[in-house]
Amino acid sequence: MSKKLYVILAVLVLASLVLAACGPTATPTPAPEAPKIKACQVTDTGGIDDKSFNQTAYKGVTDAIAKYGNVEGKYLESQQQSDYEVNINAFLQDKCDVIITVGFLLADATAAAAEANPSQKFATIDVDYLTFPNLRGSGFSIDQATFLNGYLAAGMTKTGKVGTYVGIAFPATTRFMDGFGLGIAKYNEVHGTAVELLGWDVAAGTGLEVGNFESTDDGRKMGESLMDEGADIIMPVAGPVGLGTLAVMQERGTGMLIGVDNDWALANPDAKAFILSSAMKNMDLFVAETIGSVIDGTFTAGNWIGNLDNGGVGLSYGGVEVPAELKAEVEALIPQIVSGAIKTIPDGRY
Repeated sequence: MSKKLYVILAVLVLASLVLAACGPTATPTPAPEAPKIKACQVTDTGGIDDKSFNQTAYKGVTDAIAKYGNVEGKYLESQQQSDYEVNINAFLQDKCDVIITVGFLLADATAAAAEANPSQKFATIDVDYLTFPNLRGSGFSIDQATFLNGYLAAGMTKTGKVGTYVGIAFPATTRFMDGFGLGIAKYNEVHGTAVELLGWDVAAGTGLEVGNFESTDDGRKMGESLMDEGADIIMPVAGPVGLGTLAVMQERGTGMLIGVDNDWALANPDAKAFILSSAMKNMDLFVAETIGSVIDGTFTAGNWIGNLDNGGVGLSYGGVEVPAELKAEVEALIPQIVSGAIKTIPDGRY
């Protein structure tokens, strides 16, 4: 045997001995997937695709799914107020990790369920006065955002008249109109104008109310009435009802609408040219943060208040061109509101 062949055989033998000593190659064991968190939302009437309140809240669920991955999102739509308790109970049976109820009108049903089921985590939107060890509430200083929108509207009106109306009046909704009215008053003070607000009396705390959050026909009637009185900018505080007002503007080819809760220009791109701005109530931020706290084990009871400072509320411009000078004036109001130098609600109202 040649010396070269001997070396090759020796190397092969040595390699086989090493492999035998090491044993078969181990197959890596995949890490177990984290169990999914089940986040379940009960809507108020108006539906999950209302382009407003319920839809914005559910965006927080979908945002959490995108961010964390191990989240299963579910919802039940309430067609009427008697559905609130039924839907909450259905999710209790479904063993959801957190049940999120949307809106002030669900407060009583949420409180009853939280008290009766102390091990179940709850979160609720626009209810910031319940105190249960298993409930995370939220409120929004939406008056700060509508103050900005009111100032903007007063600077943009051509008729000198701006309108508003509410679906159902309670503290979470009347804050919209109070801030709006005070923003208009601030513009009048700064510029020596006399822009008039139709549909809401800030001093009395009363105004136009349609009595629901569903009927676009009521929104049409209210829009027609306010426009016939001379209002060229209208802020409906009524969820999908406001779509009726927007439709009137499209048909007449005139008028500007201020959306509420979410970005109406984004939600209604075909009507963007008639949307001046939106008063943003960033419920999705609260919902996503709440789901995150369930995932990482930091969920705690208490109330989260969204404001201009923490990004919980804000102003979003629509498809109407706004002069740069007016935008700068609106922007300059924000630090004054945050500091408390400018008040956005009447003294003693809330």
